[in-house]
Amino acid sequence: MYIPRPFQEPDIAVLRRLIQANPLGLLIVPIEGVLEAFDIPFELCPDAGEFGTLRAHIARANPLWRGLQPEQDVLVVFRGAQGYISPSWYPGKQEHHKEVPTWNYQTAQARGRIAVRDDADFVLRQITSLTQQQEARMNLPWQVSDAPPAFIGAMLKAIVGIEIPLTSLVGKNKLGQNKKREDQAGAAKGLMANGELGIGEAMLDSLAGREKE
Repeated sequence: MYIPRPFQEPDIAVLRRLIQANPLGLLIVPIEGVLEAFDIPFELCPDAGEFGTLRAHIARANPLWRGLQPEQDVLVVFRGAQGYISPSWYPGKQEHHKEVPTWNYQTAQARGRIAVRDDADFVLRQITSLTQQQEARMNLPWQVSDAPPAFIGAMLKAIVGIEIPLTSLVGKNKLGQNKKREDQAGAAKGLMANGELGIGEAMLDSLAGREKE
């Protein structure tokens, strides 16, 4: 991934939080010589290995797990907040007009060697843990145990687990850090006025960090 110096995110904890807040990853893997991409919600286990381990489950009918080679290298891309930046939001544009549109975003790329876990106990633990994470924000959290045991048993037979111990985790926070502070603030306010709160707030947080430098 191309990461200019201003946009580098060296803090692994920040990247882990991005993944946990945006768990739907894009798994990219060659299957029979052809690159394939699969949207999969992942659970990040940060304490399992140097960079953490990704765990998930997929439908048994999904050809992914049968097409994998043992210990195959894969890439998983996670996207955070993103948004288009209009030059008109930069106060500096009114002075010199030397601005062009751009796109700001947050992303993390995780690499590792994938393993298939065709194991009902593993899958039950994984769906229970992922469900607890996602249901924690609900007023009445649903639990796996809410469903009849026979129904859950049948569902477990229809899915397969996958596990990716990570060998690297890199990320990019492109939030206008290469701009003057007033221009970064102006773009953030423009985004938020358009309802793009996630990326706007991320830019304001970045600006607050710059102010402390």
